[in-house]
Amino acid sequence: MQFVFDNHVLDADRRELHRDCTAVAVEPQVFDLLLHLVQNRDRVVSKDDLIASVWRGRIVSDSTLASRINAARRAIGDNGDAQRLIRTVARRGIRFVGSVDMRDEAGAAPAVSPAPALRAERPAIAVLPFVNGNDEPEQDYFADGISEDIITELSRLRWFLVIARNSSFAYKGKPVPTRQMGEELGIGYLVEGSVRKNGGRVRITAQLSEVATGKQLWAERYDRLLSDVFAIQDEITEAVVAAIEPQVWANESFHAQRKAPESLDAWDLVMRALSHYWRVTREDNHLARQFLERAIALSPDYAQALAVFAVSTMFGAHMGWQDAAVAVPVAERAALDAVRADIDDPWAHLALATIHLHRGRFEESLAEFEWALRLNPNFSLALGYYGLVLPSVGRWREGADAARRALRLSPRDPFSAIFSGVAAYAEFVGRNYEEAVRLAREGVRQRPEFVGGYRILTAAAAMAGDADLARSALQELRRTQPNISLAWVESQMLVREPAERAHYLEAFRRAGLK
Repeated sequence: MQFVFDNHVLDADRRELHRDCTAVAVEPQVFDLLLHLVQNRDRVVSKDDLIASVWRGRIVSDSTLASRINAARRAIGDNGDAQRLIRTVARRGIRFVGSVDMRDEAGAAPAVSPAPALRAERPAIAVLPFVNGNDEPEQDYFADGISEDIITELSRLRWFLVIARNSSFAYKGKPVPTRQMGEELGIGYLVEGSVRKNGGRVRITAQLSEVATGKQLWAERYDRLLSDVFAIQDEITEAVVAAIEPQVWANESFHAQRKAPESLDAWDLVMRALSHYWRVTREDNHLARQFLERAIALSPDYAQALAVFAVSTMFGAHMGWQDAAVAVPVAERAALDAVRADIDDPWAHLALATIHLHRGRFEESLAEFEWALRLNPNFSLALGYYGLVLPSVGRWREGADAARRALRLSPRDPFSAIFSGVAAYAEFVGRNYEEAVRLAREGVRQRPEFVGGYRILTAAAAMAGDADLARSALQELRRTQPNISLAWVESQMLVREPAERAHYLEAFRRAGLK
């Protein structure tokens, strides 16, 4: 597609810029910036939007951004004084204001509206300053502190473009309609809340809304004793951020599912993939990988698509749904590509951690899990999986704590059944068989097809001496994983200590597995 403006032609397919039929030399990054502005000429493009789209979320200084904008202006005969084509909108961003015609390579105008540009950027979200419900100006610091902490923690999530504090706090105390804020900030989601103190207690409310529809996606109220202000601030921040992430995923997935398959872009495909990945079945895992393969074909350097593909592939291998000898090398290539594409993506490090664990590289696995959790301490999926590797190196109490923290962080998480199963395994390693049985039962109650839950339920029941439960659990295990055998269990065990390996195998022998 060619974009024609002023005396220039910007060719998106050939990545060329011409002025009066003469090629203009332009750096690739400057070309990407200019193309993004032209494609989004119907709105103001914020600094955060440019960083997400052109720099894929990497930290960029204001001076670097300004130099690239100036270079884009020079390339099309504009400058910061005239701003004929690229105009700065104070406190909001920049916008391409030139008149643009579109045509295909043959020079004809497109017969239909062009398909949307490949979208690998994240949905944008703003956090408004929480309202001080006490009408005491000296308490503003506490309400503002909650909002600022939520902004900081949301910014760790590579999935979302989070509007900077100075932009969202400009609306403090102003009755601006949500739709207007959405247009001015370029956001799809809005977080609002209030803080009210009463004696020795504090009540904090928070809600997440979709800007376009005004629909409330999530809301929660937190009542706490006001014994330690900063501890409460940290606790509420953690809870709000952990709740928002899956809600946005679910909403984005809903929108993706309403689109025709041929119109899906890379982001939509990843959202569809995640909606299947969370269902924890063989068929859904297969569908998730198919959607992710399409996303990677559209955008080969899309870190999130590569990372989720690697994670889902490893999960399928762990569940026994795929041949590990085939799946693991494929997942490893994707994980390494994801890290190369974006070293700060927690999912990429989660993917590498699961691969190291499968290959018996326990220390490397722990290091990657911890890297992922440094990047995003509220990453419940990484916490849950971290709880799986810790018992494998004799740290079962820490493993149980990690899995339980994942459950506390995200109690409505689609993977809560998995976290229960991980906690059950940790308790099994600690020889707490009754607690392992209880947790495993909770996992399979939530997910009747959860093969890992049936494995640990079978083993824990057998070691607890409950022959009837072990027998029925083994029957369900064989139903969900027909290829299960002692040889398979031994070949797939993620355990460093020989004694623990013997303990796990003995449990399956007692249950009657051959």
